[in-house]
Amino acid sequence: MANRGKKYRDARAKVDTNIRYGLDEAIDAVLNAHYAKFDETIDLAIVLGVDPRKADQNVRSFVVLPHGTGRTQRVLVITKGEKVKEAEEAGADYVGAEDAIEKIKGGWLDFDKVVATPDMMSIVGRIGKILGPRGMMPNAKTGTVTFDVAKAVNEIKAGKVDFRVDKGGVVHVPLGKVSFGSNKIRDNFSALAETLLRIKPSTSKGAYVRSVALSTTMGPGVKVDPAEVKAAVS
Repeated sequence: MANRGKKYRDARAKVDTNIRYGLDEAIDAVLNAHYAKFDETIDLAIVLGVDPRKADQNVRSFVVLPHGTGRTQRVLVITKGEKVKEAEEAGADYVGAEDAIEKIKGGWLDFDKVVATPDMMSIVGRIGKILGPRGMMPNAKTGTVTFDVAKAVNEIKAGKVDFRVDKGGVVHVPLGKVSFGSNKIRDNFSALAETLLRIKPSTSKGAYVRSVALSTTMGPGVKVDPAEVKAAVS
């Protein structure tokens, strides 16, 4: 805290770190503690009662946030044949096959998401070491390896967010921008909560949702009562 700037310390003083807020109160507290001049992202961090080392507890999925994230996603579709036109008509920013693979090998990364048809995964594998560390590798579990490229592109453009539990059992998801206001952030929280509860591993023991926190890009974290995850979808 001693190394933090005055604006952060002032924002932190507005948050009671000794309590777990209800969802509405937590969202209001996060918005009230916002101080940066730019439109900060509101991030959600949820600690799950899972062991990511076990394949059947490695929680991974996606959610289409009803209000999006506030960021425009540039989509590359790797496909060929009749699917090229389908991808273009759906609004893909870039469409290619071997030519796209070679461009990426050469350092081109002017996109945010990659969708590939199953028949192209053999060549997509050549750039796995490039896309994988950046979280861009197409995967059937996140709906980005599919022949229904129009649906995949439309979902991403509409606000689809991929998520995966990290080694510490934490899921991080952006819920939108400060400018969204409390109602839209709550709607996005509810959509994410519904997905997380639906995909709960059957082998997970004890409390599934152990802790929840909201924060802005620059601001302090606000603890949320874990019970709010279930309450948000009831």
